[in-house]
Amino acid sequence: MYKEKTKQNMVSKYNKGAAMLVAVIFFLFASLTVVLGIINPILKQAAISKSIIYSKESYYLAEGALEDVVYRLKNNKQVSSTEVLSLNGDISTTTVANTVSGKQVVSLATAMGLSRKMQADVVLGTGISFHYGIQAGDGGFSLSNSSSVTGNIYSSGSITGSGNLLSGDAVSTGSSGFIQGVHITGSAYAHTLGASGAGTTVDGDAYYTTIASNVSVAGTKYPNSSDQATSSLPISDDQINEWEADALAGGIMDSSFCDSYNLSSNTCTISSSKSIGPKKIPFNLLIKSSSGVLTVTGHLWVTGNITAQTGPTIQMASALGSTNVAVIADNPADRSSSGIINIGQSTVFQGSGAVGSFVFMISQNNSAENGGSTEAISMNQGASALVAYAGHGQVSLSQSVSVKEVTAYKINLSQSANVTYDTGLPSLLFQSGPAGGYDVTSWFETQ
Repeated sequence: MYKEKTKQNMVSKYNKGAAMLVAVIFFLFASLTVVLGIINPILKQAAISKSIIYSKESYYLAEGALEDVVYRLKNNKQVSSTEVLSLNGDISTTTVANTVSGKQVVSLATAMGLSRKMQADVVLGTGISFHYGIQAGDGGFSLSNSSSVTGNIYSSGSITGSGNLLSGDAVSTGSSGFIQGVHITGSAYAHTLGASGAGTTVDGDAYYTTIASNVSVAGTKYPNSSDQATSSLPISDDQINEWEADALAGGIMDSSFCDSYNLSSNTCTISSSKSIGPKKIPFNLLIKSSSGVLTVTGHLWVTGNITAQTGPTIQMASALGSTNVAVIADNPADRSSSGIINIGQSTVFQGSGAVGSFVFMISQNNSAENGGSTEAISMNQGASALVAYAGHGQVSLSQSVSVKEVTAYKINLSQSANVTYDTGLPSLLFQSGPAGGYDVTSWFETQ
């Protein structure tokens, strides 16, 4: 009997233990089901959150890279066509492409396989304006031989010639305004029109206070007209100083860059094809080659004289698009006899290939302004993609030279020289100054 009860008790305890084990296992599976049911959405949410974080990382990296490039464009810093930025192992690639009105900047960033793309479109501000084929300061403008101008002429001094053709309007400003000895196909504006000697012909209208008897006017005469107001030259000294500062920011060129260097004359000779800019050049610069091409990629400041001979080509880099840069000859320590530009025969000037791109040759020589006879810029037999500027000096063009625009304190044309004004010149764009800097027209995320 005792044994039987003991056996029953053991069976009962076994059954209770088995029931407890089954209950624990059931509870374990139930708990695991509940836990997995909770953890799976949590893990999915964590993965989604992580993807959002990486997506935001790529977005902010693309945004930051885009801001960096646009900032450099707006502040005239050096920017290449492709910029790569790496941050904590993530990569952003920003491309800069020229457009008709400015540049398109696109930045693509990737973080852990998740990519975001940002785009900004920027345009250049208003350009420096040249409204005349010829603009002379108080030193005036003179023509001789068969030289001519295709475009308008504006002079704070006199305009004189010997029967030369001016295909456009001619304006000589102020109470001392004087026009004599030219054939003007447009209208003439001057205080005094004509004098004894070579006759003056005006195909259009004539506005004047005094007129000579040998002046022929095909249009309407307007006697006792108000004198035309004087106007400052389009590029200020402050602007040129700014371009010189931009050139200096690009570094000072070492004589090792030259194909040859003459220490006694401090002359750097470039006779092979080279690209340069922005750069300050602390030598006289001689560009001499019938086959070499000097490609200008940024402002150049030569603290001596610039001479081109033996038919070299001077061109703007294609990456500049419609923007322009200046090649400046300026020796602040000796502006009366230095800072001279001499363009020899068969020198070729080329823009970047885009509309509105020209080679700007600027001299800061001031001999003419101070009554001297030194020529700031002299040219003969040059090609046409050129703008010559000497705000304080004299520009002389002779033989078969043909340029797009000339502005100087004093201008002389002789032999068969011709100035042909380009319709793109009223709003020329530069990389810096009042014509430089970019305005953002759009900023958005793209696919």
